[in-house]
This record gives sequence, C-alpha cells and structure tokens, in this order.
Amino acid sequence: MITLTDAAVSQIKDMMKAEGENNLMLRIGVKGGGCSGLSYGMGFDSEKHDEDTLLDINGLSVLVDKESEPIINGLVVDYKQNMMGGGFTIDNPNAIASCGCGSSFRTATNTGTPEEC
Repeated sequence: MITLTDAAVSQIKDMMKAEGENNLMLRIGVKGGGCSGLSYGMGFDSEKHDEDTLLDINGLSVLVDKESEPIINGLVVDYKQNMMGGGFTIDNPNAIASCGCGSSFRTATNTGTPEEC
C-alpha cells in the first residue's frame, strides 16, 4: 500500500529516537484542506485506533486510517538531502492535480474541501 524508501525510514527512525519515546509509530494520512482540497499528514503516534491499519514497513510501524487508505494506496515517501537542507517528498499515483506550492492535491474520486492559499 505504501512505500518508504530506505532514506525516509532512516530519517524517520532518527526523528523517533530524538523524541525519546520507545513506542512511537508513524501515522500517515490525508485531511481536507489546502488549495487543491486534500493535504497529507505525517507525524508520530503512540496509539492505534480501531479505524487504523497497522503496517510494518522496513521495520517501522506505520498507522493509516481507513478513510485515507484508498487515497494514499501506492504512495511513495522519500527523504532527499541537498545543500539547502533536507525534506520528505511524496509521490502519490492517485493525485491528478496539485496546487502551485505542492502541499495539497486532489484525486479523481476525492476532491476534499479546498481552502484559499
């Protein structure tokens, strides 16, 4: 369902270690908003909810809520480092349009609720 590159997993594990908690999981999801209607959410969580699917990706526990699953199916998360710093990149084969700043998107079946940028 989701691919995390080795670089992304390494960066996420380093960030988790810096948090100082041993039972953290990565939560990836989608919420309404942004210029195009949908925005990605990525953060740490220590609890799995009933509506979550728990994935093991390269030894990393990843939570995805049921509503986000079809929207992010096939998602690839990478981490790129360059002279200006580093950051995560997201490639979603389901996205058919994104806003100019690249922080929101829409799919053919889910347009979300666009906001002004």
